[in-house]
Amino acid sequence: MTGSLAAIGAGIAVIGAGIGIGNIGAKAMESIARQPEAVGDIRANMLIMAALIEGAAIIAIILSFFI
Repeated sequence: MTGSLAAIGAGIAVIGAGIGIGNIGAKAMESIARQPEAVGDIRANMLIMAALIEGAAIIAIILSFFI
């Protein structure tokens, strides 16, 4: 039973991370289209936020297997 709950928890974490990174990418492309001269700043911030979301998802997956 705990194995299936861990799999469900890991799946939810991955789905949440995918939605979050998709939203970041979409908003970054929209921002670049509106202000092309700020592409460097937007890209840097996008990569930092994507890395933070991935980190949170990995921690959630690891914790779901430990619990």
